[in-house]
Amino acid sequence: MKKTPFVTLEQVQEISKQYPTPYYLYEEAGIRSNARRLKQAFSWNKGFKEYFAVKATPNPFILKILQEEGCGVDCSSLTELCMAKALGFYGEEIKFSSNTTPAEEFVYAHKQNALINLDDFTHLAFLEKHLGALPETLCFRFNPGGLFSINNQIMDNPKEAKFGMTQEQIFEALRFAKQKGVKRFGLHSFLASNTLTNAYYPKLAEILFSLAAQIKNSLGIVIDFINLSGGIGIPYHPDESENDIFSIAEGIKKHYQDILIPAGLGGISLFTELGRYMLAPYGALITQTIHEKHIYKEYIGCDACAVNLMRPAMYKAYHHITVLGKENAPCDHLYDITGSLCENNDKFAIDRMLPKIDLGDYLFIHDTGAHGFAMGYNYNGKLRSAELLLQADGQVQLIRRAETIKDYFATFDFTELLTPDTYL
Repeated sequence: MKKTPFVTLEQVQEISKQYPTPYYLYEEAGIRSNARRLKQAFSWNKGFKEYFAVKATPNPFILKILQEEGCGVDCSSLTELCMAKALGFYGEEIKFSSNTTPAEEFVYAHKQNALINLDDFTHLAFLEKHLGALPETLCFRFNPGGLFSINNQIMDNPKEAKFGMTQEQIFEALRFAKQKGVKRFGLHSFLASNTLTNAYYPKLAEILFSLAAQIKNSLGIVIDFINLSGGIGIPYHPDESENDIFSIAEGIKKHYQDILIPAGLGGISLFTELGRYMLAPYGALITQTIHEKHIYKEYIGCDACAVNLMRPAMYKAYHHITVLGKENAPCDHLYDITGSLCENNDKFAIDRMLPKIDLGDYLFIHDTGAHGFAMGYNYNGKLRSAELLLQADGQVQLIRRAETIKDYFATFDFTELLTPDTYL
């Protein structure tokens, strides 16, 4: 899949006059188009809803765009729930899915009438204790254990994951919840991350659909909704092929017709919670080259570093890099692209063939729209960058300003140490 920037060198040069690099840039048109494509693919399911994983891109302007496109939000913390409330999400527009959850977060989610997804059987008693009674609707996260594979290819190892309940625990939890007055039930599972196969979601659906049928036969409980969670990946590398969301949806539809409808469960609504698929291709980290170094290797240093995008340092993840203005130049120079942290893994690319890079060139680091800015941190006293939105009309909007040194010191009490302006 060819990687093409959604912005030109001339646009970036103009943007950078007002907003210094590094910064994140998101493409509104791409986000909206993708949200509509997903909704169309699952239009055959009357109750379908996408719950965008807030943790992937926790920016209220982005969430507002998705809200306008009919999406709900998947929250995993009190702060994310507060952001959802501030944006006007309420009730079943919010799904709360967390683990090792503090009581105050369950209480707040319940006050918002959010759909609560329980990670463990013991959380039922915990929830009842702190809420006084169980909500009328609950969802339960399933972990089938073992190795998860498709066509004999191992995708992941659920048995090693800390998330979810065994099948026996799911059945026990459903019995207990029904006795306590719960009236609507949901199932949820997440078995593999960033998959690049159209077979993953249908396989997961088959597992959950079969479980729903077993639950009805054994317990007489009718599942109201099934959340397929995330896991649909994107092609970070240009040699990879992208998923076909329409093919994926058709594969799920077949299992729906073959398993759920004969079981009398044709009214089950399907939910997704896609962070990476929804946003990653429509965000980029823009950084400018400021140094070059010639020792045992050729290094290009830029003004962004791993605090802006930690995936390459943390996971050795590949992010494609375009040197803006040199899209058609031959990639005949071998570089490591680095930041300025006091860590040797602070590299956006290692042994990457790129066009000749000159100081002052702008780099477009692709596919950073999800799990990019969100994973930022302040190591070495580095400050988080700005986030900008390339609007559908071509205008650029500041949707999060860059941090300042004053922000960095804001949580300290300097009363006995310094005057407030000492550090400025």
